[in-house]
Amino acid sequence: MSDKLADWTKGAEAIVYQSCGACGNVQYFHRRFCAACGAPDPVEKRAGGTATVYATSLVCRAATPETRAHVPYNIVLVDAAEGFRMMAHGDNDLAIGDNVTASYRPFAGRLVPYFEKTR
Repeated sequence: MSDKLADWTKGAEAIVYQSCGACGNVQYFHRRFCAACGAPDPVEKRAGGTATVYATSLVCRAATPETRAHVPYNIVLVDAAEGFRMMAHGDNDLAIGDNVTASYRPFAGRLVPYFEKTR
């Protein structure tokens, strides 16, 4: 649909999530229905980009030739201020519980969310 908000998966510097008008549930993986209550057509919203690190994993071995130039790189799970959890890239020194803010950086030919400690 043309009324969809563009996010990083489409090359925009934004993180888009969904919010259910019926039950208030928030979800990051886009669906045509609310994963909690089944209501149709959750509303798309842009996230503010602040989060807390839930988990972190430093990747020291390239999975593909395209990622070899980035090794080592950190994959993080973050809990966004809006209430959803997502996977992204982040500074190598991030720790569980760190408050972080999103920016966007190129990685293996694509623009991806990248989290750094909030200053």
